[in-house]
Amino acid sequence: MASLCGFMHNNVLTFLLCCMMIVGLIMPSPSEAAIKKYKFDIQLKNVSRLCHAKPIVTVNGRYPGPTVYAREGDRVQVTVTNHVQYNLSIHWHGLKQHRNGWADGPAYITQCPIQTGNSYTYDFNVTGQRGTLWWHAHILWLRATVYGAIVIMPKLGTPFPFPQPAREFEILLGEWWNNDVEDIEKQGTQMGVPPNISDAHTINGKPGPLFPCSEKHTYVMEVEQGRSYLLRIINAALNDELFFAIAGHNMTVVEVDAVYTKPFITSSILIGPGQTTNVLVHANNVPSRYFMAARVFMDAPISVDNKTVTAIFQYKGISNTVIPSLPKLPARNDSALALSLNKKLRSLNSDQYPALVPLKVDRNLFYTIGLGMNPCPTCVNGTRLVASLNNVSFVMPQTALLQAHYLNLKGVFRTDFPDRPSKPFNYTGAPLTANLATLTGTRLSKIAFNSSVELVLQDTNLLSVESHPFHLHGYNFFVVGTGVGNFDPSKDPANYNLVDPIERNTVGVPTGGWVAIRFRADNPGVWFMHCHLELHTGWGLKMAFLVEDGPEKDQSVLPPPKDLPIC
Repeated sequence: MASLCGFMHNNVLTFLLCCMMIVGLIMPSPSEAAIKKYKFDIQLKNVSRLCHAKPIVTVNGRYPGPTVYAREGDRVQVTVTNHVQYNLSIHWHGLKQHRNGWADGPAYITQCPIQTGNSYTYDFNVTGQRGTLWWHAHILWLRATVYGAIVIMPKLGTPFPFPQPAREFEILLGEWWNNDVEDIEKQGTQMGVPPNISDAHTINGKPGPLFPCSEKHTYVMEVEQGRSYLLRIINAALNDELFFAIAGHNMTVVEVDAVYTKPFITSSILIGPGQTTNVLVHANNVPSRYFMAARVFMDAPISVDNKTVTAIFQYKGISNTVIPSLPKLPARNDSALALSLNKKLRSLNSDQYPALVPLKVDRNLFYTIGLGMNPCPTCVNGTRLVASLNNVSFVMPQTALLQAHYLNLKGVFRTDFPDRPSKPFNYTGAPLTANLATLTGTRLSKIAFNSSVELVLQDTNLLSVESHPFHLHGYNFFVVGTGVGNFDPSKDPANYNLVDPIERNTVGVPTGGWVAIRFRADNPGVWFMHCHLELHTGWGLKMAFLVEDGPEKDQSVLPPPKDLPIC
């Protein structure tokens, strides 16, 4: 193409068009899938926040990392080269990776991590998805600084199913620790107790002017009066669900987890770690400066970073000396609002974007979520805090599970993860503080190809009730029901929404409650499911589904790429 452009240099217009195609400024026709190539260099960079400077792990020296832009139908290739002391992998959160778990990214689940000095190219297709997703490191606590947005535009010629915004902004909510995050996590693991909570939350890597040394570390979004803007909001925090609001402005929710919703207007949103929410904001107030703010939602007796992170929603032409007004954020423990906001989420269920909810269920699963304590002679008090599903704390293998499955390696995992707890009990009654030991093992649940699955996730009062955001890799699912207290299999299914339930990849299990999800197991491979509170994931609150191959050639796991990392 370059030589062709040079050959036709006498035709200035043709020359410009050719060269624009080379750098990707002109998209191919709708029938052609473009290949989008990115280079991620994992490197240390010195960063200062809250009067503290430290080296952090970054992609291309950026914090947060670069946005990956694609269009529905594109092929994306991201070459990741690891220049830091940690072995590392990247997860493309919410991309379904059909038959292609090799590109999913969770270390020791679908791949061995990329070792220091090595590279790996994540090569995947963006099929049948459009909207906001995100990418992040998927090993240790490295995603504290290694994360970024994924923006997937609809196919050319396909409009949004809501008014076209004047402009779009990515809003990434994160956490900041003054000390080295890996040291903090390691110390907590050695002691068997929760590590120190974060020192601040951030918006696009910046804590905002309510924190010391942060005037220059404040994100500012400039708007013009009378125009509408699309905010692509991502909760990249490690351990906190967050309320988010903009002073003086309502938001219209139009999408979650890259799935369009029936629009609804709200003054605040609740977004859990791993989730994304797209909102339309109309700049229709008196031109001034307004704070965008986020603060933790926690309705259990657990300590959290309760400080407020802010950024500025600034009308064009307004002086920077104008002091912004703060929004009225919900109370930290507003459980009723949290439940109400989640219940307002409904799929569009239109002809173009149908809600294909499985109406018949082939496999019923019931998983209890619990905290526990296992013996640990070197830990504080001689015990280690753990977490479990159906009383099984998951043990990470030393070989990637997908590799072991594909190559039929023996002794790496078992396929006997229990479909339900061995002993039913009053899950959400008085706190249970005795007999808190859990079973441990690398146990998977085997699922027949194309079967429809219903999974009920039930919170328990083992040590304490708590809200848990659960993420399923390789799939979206429909949230058909939710409630507070114990799930009642004889009564609760009658109240399921099987018409337009929200479809997503990460769902919050309410504190002392339950959530029911359904999905069709049509994506063969090994797919991780875990609490997206990094603390709980490390404690064992995770498992994996082994979805069997189907009978047809195009229903089996693809062969692994030649550059797949080795353990």
